[in-house]
Amino acid sequence: MNGMREVEVVVVGAGQAGLSSAWHLRRVGREPERDVVVLDRSPAPGGAWQFRWPSLTYGRVHGMHALPGMELTGADPERPSSEVVGGYFDRYERAFDLRVRRPVEVRAVREGEGGRLLVQTSDGDWSTRALINATGTWDRPFWPRVPGQEAFRGRQLHTATYRGPEEFAGRRVVVVGGGASGTQHLLELAPFAAATTWVTRRPPVFREGPFDENLGRAAVALVADRVRQGLPPRSVVSVTGLPLTDAIRRGLADGVLDRRPMFDRVTPDGVEWADGERVAADVILWATGFRAALGHLAPLRLREPGGGIRVEGTRAVADPRVHLVGYGPSASTVGANRAGRAAVRDIQRLLADGALTTTAA
Repeated sequence: MNGMREVEVVVVGAGQAGLSSAWHLRRVGREPERDVVVLDRSPAPGGAWQFRWPSLTYGRVHGMHALPGMELTGADPERPSSEVVGGYFDRYERAFDLRVRRPVEVRAVREGEGGRLLVQTSDGDWSTRALINATGTWDRPFWPRVPGQEAFRGRQLHTATYRGPEEFAGRRVVVVGGGASGTQHLLELAPFAAATTWVTRRPPVFREGPFDENLGRAAVALVADRVRQGLPPRSVVSVTGLPLTDAIRRGLADGVLDRRPMFDRVTPDGVEWADGERVAADVILWATGFRAALGHLAPLRLREPGGGIRVEGTRAVADPRVHLVGYGPSASTVGANRAGRAAVRDIQRLLADGALTTTAA
């Protein structure tokens, strides 16, 4: 373990948001290791993409936007997205000499000396004037609590550990969740499983027609409004609805996507609703999303009474030294690119003005 080191900016996370931020810092003359350090807890390049299930091929990925400065071209749509994006991120880091340190776990960010932040990690401590937090959500899968879960005799897993449909051959699977992952799981599982049941808390909303720029702006504005209020952000996808693709249409037509309301309890051998109806199950797959991985920021007390961190642009209102990129309205790949640029511009201005040398109010 190394001793204390000083830099101007620490970037936490090397997914889309972190690499975009690191690229913009490089572009304005901030040198890796001297001015900037990028810390990533993952074992290899690729951000959360490296952990996606192998059957999620690149051709089935919606809305993957290129990182700034380097396009992703010629990718085989039949290759796993984890391999395509992991390789792309690896080339990107090397091309721009971003020098990501991994695997490094950031354990806590707290008040340091002289108005600086102290970043405590598994590889020693860093003192910094500004922090760009780009930790995403993959490390914090959300598991709803339902009566009876502990007594279930079958298998329970989350999207975070799903590895593909083959292992569920001949099994009765209940999939919980109304987002893109839930529908993808169901469409994959149907040819293998003995039976599938789709359960969501709210009726799914399917979107007809193209998702144009105006719809995108409106969706991002709704998420941004929650963040400005200090509420936990909802995903942009939860606002936009599910695109009605050919695969989704087939799933609706053949009954694979026949949605049921949320069950009231889990029984030892399945799930049960309040009216007594039951479905037997060998597996419950929770495709219930993720929450922002922000536990390491807890010592700074940034959370509002509503449970979220109030953000203006990318800057935490409670502490201007902290920028959240890939959080709330910038959680999409294109949003993360734009937010990385905005965060760097703001940090550059504040560093030049000497505004990041004192503790935030």
